[in-house]
Amino acid sequence: MADFDEIKGSFWADGTYDVHSPLTDADIEQAEAVLGVALPAALLDLLRVQNGGNVACGRRRFPTSAPTSWADDHVPLPDLMGIGRIKGVTSLLDGPYLVEEWGLPAGVVPLSGDGHTWIALDYRRPGEPSVVWLEEGRELALAADFRSFVEGLTGR
Repeated sequence: MADFDEIKGSFWADGTYDVHSPLTDADIEQAEAVLGVALPAALLDLLRVQNGGNVACGRRRFPTSAPTSWADDHVPLPDLMGIGRIKGVTSLLDGPYLVEEWGLPAGVVPLSGDGHTWIALDYRRPGEPSVVWLEEGRELALAADFRSFVEGLTGR
């Protein structure tokens, strides 16, 4: 398993698709106010390198202990939402809307997904949020925290 600090510099794919303007402290304050939570430091560290977009090929899968609708042994992370307001680009600021629109559990913050499946931060328990896979009424715990989630990403 790679160390988070080593991953930060190579986490993002080349290109500008779904990338927001460079992250500012004001953006973070706005997002945390809209979401009603403190975002994990590791997530903010990645968003300071690049504010959302496509994930590099070597970091697009997270291994699972149980099959999902996606695959028998992993879930995908093709992209990660940033923080901003660009027409047509989903952002962490859209979290409350996405939770309501897609019937996601209260207390989660979607990070990546297509409507039917999501990777989300789970704030339903006190402390650092865990990372979960959500799909049409089913949940699968992925990692105890965001940093561990990123360190566990592999493959194409």
